[in-house]
Amino acid sequence: MQSKENYDVVIVGGGAAGFAAAYQASHRGLSVLVVEKGHNTGGSGEHIEGAFAVDSYLQKQHNVKLTKEEALEEELNYSHYRADTQVWKEYIAASAGIIKWLADLGVEYLDVAPLGSGYRTWHLFKGLGKSVIHDVLEPKAKEQGTDVLTSTTVTKINLSDQGQVEGVELEDLGNHATKTIATKSVVLATGGYLNNKEMIKNETHYDEHQLIPVNSEKNTGDGLKLAWAVGAQKYAMDMAMLFGGYLKDPTKPGYIYRYSELNGAADQQSLLWVNENGHRFVNEEVVDNFSLAGNALTTQGKVFTIMDQATIDHLADEGLYKQMGTWDYHDTRLPHLKEEMQKAFDENAPYITKADSVAELAQKVNLPDLEQTINHYNQMAHDGQDIDFGKKADFMIPIEQGPFYAFDLGIGAFCTMGGLKTDTEHKVLDQAGRPISGLYAAGNDAAGMLIGDTYGPNMPGTEAGFTFYSGKHVANVIYDQINR
Repeated sequence: MQSKENYDVVIVGGGAAGFAAAYQASHRGLSVLVVEKGHNTGGSGEHIEGAFAVDSYLQKQHNVKLTKEEALEEELNYSHYRADTQVWKEYIAASAGIIKWLADLGVEYLDVAPLGSGYRTWHLFKGLGKSVIHDVLEPKAKEQGTDVLTSTTVTKINLSDQGQVEGVELEDLGNHATKTIATKSVVLATGGYLNNKEMIKNETHYDEHQLIPVNSEKNTGDGLKLAWAVGAQKYAMDMAMLFGGYLKDPTKPGYIYRYSELNGAADQQSLLWVNENGHRFVNEEVVDNFSLAGNALTTQGKVFTIMDQATIDHLADEGLYKQMGTWDYHDTRLPHLKEEMQKAFDENAPYITKADSVAELAQKVNLPDLEQTINHYNQMAHDGQDIDFGKKADFMIPIEQGPFYAFDLGIGAFCTMGGLKTDTEHKVLDQAGRPISGLYAAGNDAAGMLIGDTYGPNMPGTEAGFTFYSGKHVANVIYDQINR
């Protein structure tokens, strides 16, 4: 653990929020230490596709008509006013400046885009967040003097008798050596708690066995636990950013299937979904809003996508039934779909089952009413009317030509948002709603202020944008505090 004994700022977590804070703090002349528990920096921020903004220079180039007032109203209504109005107002006001700030530092954008039928707020990064962190923010922060420790964890935040942050305890995860660092400012940027199954089980309504993390696998609630240990208020603990359905394969990390054509076919084509009894339970067009799709799936014990060979052939050889949503395909077909299916069978993948008849498939997957459901579904498909849930006729694809397939779905998720209550300066609040002096949070650790019970993909990039905004803003707040 090669570091100084004292820093102006210690940042816990070397991801997008952490390095946004590290760059800005070191740019303003503060001494900065970033502590990252992983062997490598970057974390889940590497997978960020793009960031939200209103009235950016890119939106102006495309003549996007969205006012700050409209964006604020949309987000507050989406959260049923559980989100913090002032936090959103200040974030939206600063959002265009964040896009320009990153561009001036060297970040390149592919486009500003909507997600499905949502607003055009998604400023897509060339090279994803991985490039933003490793090609821009991290090297520039280091050039300015930021120190970075990897394979090191913060085990404790030290407070003075007056309740002021005065240091942190570190542990080297390789040799278990310990060290105390003096500082009056700690920023928690550890990415939330999606990868902590116990916290998911005990602190949320989600089934920890259904939820499939599609991230760095390092977000285990470290920052939240550090803050709670010094009296921070537990807040907004019941929301994950859901991806909708996701191939359920406990033998592999979730991110393996992020851009899988097989995953896209099973999850994003509004095909037949059934539950553990073989019953249909929702209009599958809900996939157009992946967060709402995830909510729908949480209401069932198990979920399967059912397809026949004709459907597979159509997707692979003719075309998609609909645009893919969160997956980035550069073809109107799924040319590798059959190849991916064969690989899954060769590997005995646990999520895919094949049978020559619907009756055999129902028996293999233990779906007692599947035959009845499919017979009824096929009749509605031929009639051109979904009398059960109102799905458009274009997506009522009959299941008639064997072999037949069942795909076991979990619920994909990218991150949690929440855990700590913070104010507009990202100061962590105690049980009485007062700041813990010197303790701050950014990114997912602080994003409970943005949400209700469901993430809003209608304005894509809001959490990613907040990650960079809160990182930069908290550094400016700390600078002003030190130089007051």
